[in-house]
Amino acid sequence: MIYRNLATAVAIACTAGAYGYAPTSTNVVKPFAHGAVSDRAVVGVCDSSRRRCAPAHLNAAGGTETVDFTAGTIRPQRDVVDGQMRPRPNIDWSNLRAKLELDFGIPEETLKKYDTIEKGDMLKAYEMMQLCRQFENACNQAYMQGFIRGFMHLDNGQETIPAMIADTLKKGDIKYSYYREHTHALASGVDAGAIMAELFAKDTGTCRGTGGSMHIYDKETNFQGGWALVSEQLPYAAGAARSILLDRHLEPEKFKGDDRISVVFIGEGGAQNGRMAECLNAAAKENLPMLFLIIDNGRAINTFTEDVAANMDIFKQGEHYGVPGIKVDGSDLVNTMKTGRAVVDYVRKNGPAMLQVHTYRFQGHSPADPEHERGRKAEKTWARAECDPIKIFETVPEAAGLDFDGASARAKEEVKRSLDFAKASEAPPRELAKQLEFPDPANTDYNAKVAPANADAITRATVAPEKLAAVEAHIKDLRQKATDGVISIGDALNLAILEEMLRDPKTTIHAEDLQAGSSYNIPKLTQQTFGTLRAADEIIDEGHFIGKALGEGMNGYRPIVELMNTNFGIFGIAEMSSAGNTYATTGGQFKMPMTIIGAGGTAPNQALGAEHSQPLHAYVMGIPGLKICTAASPEAAYGLAKAMIRDDGPGILFTPVKTMKEAKGPVNLDVCARLDKCVVLHSASEASVKAGKAVTALTYLHGVKEANMVLEEIKAEGMDIDLIELRSLKPLDMDTIRASLSRTNKVAILDESTNSGGVGATVSALISEQCFDLLDAPVKRLCMDDAPVPYASSMELAVVKRGSDLVKAVFDLCNKRI
Repeated sequence: MIYRNLATAVAIACTAGAYGYAPTSTNVVKPFAHGAVSDRAVVGVCDSSRRRCAPAHLNAAGGTETVDFTAGTIRPQRDVVDGQMRPRPNIDWSNLRAKLELDFGIPEETLKKYDTIEKGDMLKAYEMMQLCRQFENACNQAYMQGFIRGFMHLDNGQETIPAMIADTLKKGDIKYSYYREHTHALASGVDAGAIMAELFAKDTGTCRGTGGSMHIYDKETNFQGGWALVSEQLPYAAGAARSILLDRHLEPEKFKGDDRISVVFIGEGGAQNGRMAECLNAAAKENLPMLFLIIDNGRAINTFTEDVAANMDIFKQGEHYGVPGIKVDGSDLVNTMKTGRAVVDYVRKNGPAMLQVHTYRFQGHSPADPEHERGRKAEKTWARAECDPIKIFETVPEAAGLDFDGASARAKEEVKRSLDFAKASEAPPRELAKQLEFPDPANTDYNAKVAPANADAITRATVAPEKLAAVEAHIKDLRQKATDGVISIGDALNLAILEEMLRDPKTTIHAEDLQAGSSYNIPKLTQQTFGTLRAADEIIDEGHFIGKALGEGMNGYRPIVELMNTNFGIFGIAEMSSAGNTYATTGGQFKMPMTIIGAGGTAPNQALGAEHSQPLHAYVMGIPGLKICTAASPEAAYGLAKAMIRDDGPGILFTPVKTMKEAKGPVNLDVCARLDKCVVLHSASEASVKAGKAVTALTYLHGVKEANMVLEEIKAEGMDIDLIELRSLKPLDMDTIRASLSRTNKVAILDESTNSGGVGATVSALISEQCFDLLDAPVKRLCMDDAPVPYASSMELAVVKRGSDLVKAVFDLCNKRI
């Protein structure tokens, strides 16, 4: 690249000094400002034993000394334990401008429009900073008075970020923040009264009091959290960015000229999480319109992030993926706004980028943290005196003549209004909690849900005729197998998914090895038919692509996630938990139509070892908001999958890993099953019931095959069973169980999970609580031992239960040996 003037060339040469220190014992760099040498030298000293760099000056002897920023004196280098603060970075507009030209490829003519900011825009930005500062101060006071409870995280000192957001983002842009998000919501246009009311746990809050301080959501402004688990919002924002591309792909006329972007707020510590690398890869691979906004205040709760992170130039993480990044001094409103405008415009037109804002947090991590002042008093004193973005802006030449008093007064009035509104509002009704459990009631008839009116037109406009013909031929073949009773579980799932993707173009799918159909052909022909946007082949991290599916689900799509083996879903427990919580936490604003399908479980003698034999179905039972089903036959798999895909809430469908291809049978085509019902597979004879020789046998997954294998053996012994498949683990169909127990008065549970915390434990407890009056004997649980499942069959016999154990249990129950 040829640079147009000497000042630009010199500034670019000095960019390295402005953006980080080289790992040498001493490194003196003097950045240039508008072509002239700066009086401020940025000096880096690295202590190799501690792997961190501290600002320093060279002493006369050539050694190093560190500036004590609390007192402004020079003292010998030593560990940071007493409030030493990192300095503001010396990055002026010429440095930033040069980097935007060099790394972002923004031409000189375009850069000129960012050189100045209108007075009116600066006044608006100042007023936003004042609103944020005063709002957070009011929150702090309300917390101390007991109006706000739980955890609360304030943003004082970082106000240039919401000012920049308010200046650059649009209402349609999708914003994903973290637990310190009040000011991000304000800047996005969310009403201050609704935010304050949410913090006060009032029904008029953004989420009707269900979210609280860490979970602000507002559908109208596309402010989509407020997420409490560190870094979890990263893949959600990537999924939201994919939804923007999907909108443009499926309905190009409707979204003609669409320039929406997805913005994710992440702290510099959270940006060290592996999810960042995964999402950078996804953003680069699909050229997502996504801005990674790194809020770099240098602190965890108390620890300096530099003490645990090898590289604090977070913006450079994108280099490996071709994603440009830049760092700006967040104490400088003007340059933050200029850079923000350039970077946001870049994302709108070109694709993903990273913006790191070096800033300072004046408050402790949370007023609820009893250690929030530890090691921070001197630091906060220095930062408030030297790095307050509001005070600094008030002194710069660009701010001359602005009506600071008027802006401050308006902000004060808005905060007062928000407090009055929150205090006057009513608490949410008690029954709201149960109402927000599921978007669709448990007894929903999914056959009655109408397909989108424009589905066929969108499909024909986005799928090539020859590809459509190929998938229709494949579907025809599968339907014939279903009619003939020879379709497998895997093929039944494939049929259900393909039919639903044709029925509703907003149905998407994510899986590993998706191009090849994964392990059981469940996503076969999805990508070949619908393309990579609707059918994404994923990197090997279930949490990552479950997270992306969550982001799509919040933005109008019906994502399906196929797990090659459900044991791998352990990597996505956090995302599954958030999916279950989303509808309730957002006060019912955001539905979560996400379906997770996978083969797993623990068949007897399957020789897969402990890690491939874990009962994920038991692990997720405790997650609120999830519907959890199992299918041990093609008919169940087909009907449950279609229903779950149409459901507006999150669900998980488990299928038996060892019988995915083996189990074959007929399918009731074009029929959705209920997601809240068990199925009686075999009823005990009336003679056995009258003789007291009948038992209710509850099972699921591989237990269905095991029970069917020993059914004749049980009958040959003069006994019989009501064999009930637990197709719905949650919600559990207690009506069907009670009806059977009213006949048999005895129950055995052939359980594919552990003794402690297993599915059988939950079912047994509910039976004891709700059907105790019907029991002639204690509930008999046949569950896995708590020991890890061994590989060797000889040992595995001691851990995993099978049909022979059911035979003995029925005999013992019928002969009163329990």
